[in-house]
Amino acid sequence: MGFCVCSGGQLMCSFGTAPSNIVVLPTRKLMIPTPIATIMDNVSMVNIMPFAMCRSPTNPATATTGIAPCIPFIVSPWMLGVVSCLVGGVPVLDSNSRLMCNWGGVIRILSPGQTKTLINK
Repeated sequence: MGFCVCSGGQLMCSFGTAPSNIVVLPTRKLMIPTPIATIMDNVSMVNIMPFAMCRSPTNPATATTGIAPCIPFIVSPWMLGVVSCLVGGVPVLDSNSRLMCNWGGVIRILSPGQTKTLINK
C-alpha cells in the first residue's frame, strides 16, 4: 500500500544531486487536491524536471568533467503503478513506484505531494 502521487510530489534520482518535483498536467478531471499522476507521467522536462547535477558515469555529458546538468533521459513508463486504480485507463502512480533513467539512475518518490489518499494494490 502506498500514497497516491499527485502534481508537486518530490522525486530524487540516484545519480542526481538535488530533489525535483513531478509535474502532472491538468488535463485529467481527477484531482486530490492537484492532478493525480499515472505511470505515463514520465516525460523529461514536462513531468520529470532536472535533478540539479548528474553524477552518472554513463551520461556522455559527464565524460569530461565528471558532473553535468541532470536532464533525465526517460524512455519507459513508471514501474509498479496501481493497475487496480486507473485514471483515464492508465494505472495510477503510488509512492512505491520507480522510474529508470537511461543514464542508469533510479528515480524514486520522496514525497507523494499529499498524505490523505492511500492506494491498496
